[in-house]
Amino acid sequence: MKYRIIPVTPFQQNCTLLWCEHTGKGAVVDPGGDLDRIKAAIREEGVTVEKILLTHAHIDHAGGTAVLARDLGLQIEGPGQEDAFWIEGLPQQSQMFGFPDVEIFSPDRWLEDGDQVSFGDVTLDVVHCPGHTPGHVVFYHAPSALALVGDVLFQGSIGRTDFPRGDHATLIRSIKEKLLPLGDEVDFIPGHGPMSSFGQERLSNPFIAGRYG
Repeated sequence: MKYRIIPVTPFQQNCTLLWCEHTGKGAVVDPGGDLDRIKAAIREEGVTVEKILLTHAHIDHAGGTAVLARDLGLQIEGPGQEDAFWIEGLPQQSQMFGFPDVEIFSPDRWLEDGDQVSFGDVTLDVVHCPGHTPGHVVFYHAPSALALVGDVLFQGSIGRTDFPRGDHATLIRSIKEKLLPLGDEVDFIPGHGPMSSFGQERLSNPFIAGRYG
């Protein structure tokens, strides 16, 4: 599997283009906005995009979903159904954060822990990691030792939990019980900022280092 990170929106959210190197088929993860930039990356890499994958439904991750799905004829998979209230509130989010008007959408498939999503010859495991939002999911590709973790974990930090239905204890539990056990060698693409690895964060992230051995 190959990938390209495309920072979008004023929040510099890491939208990611994933694709199967054998078939050229791929997916766009978290198209929060700046769709011209995303479409340009798709053209430059020669990817045939089949679907949109969403880790969660905050506007900087999901704001461009409805338009991109319509423009390119894509299926929408994710996030978990408990994020439905965030999707319904996208217009209010756009006003609150000064984003352009956005459209509400209905995912073609809500995702749950243990599900899988695929494009081309690539299959990703779905890991439910609530705490930042209740329906937040992570996409994990074991053969590449790569995870797309949205706003659960960052280099040196963790996701905010002060939004509606966020919960700090739940977020720490998601990191402890769902992400770190995937292995120290797993690299991750966060929703914002540079990549890191679970091993590096286990050792040095002040929010989790030293807590779990």
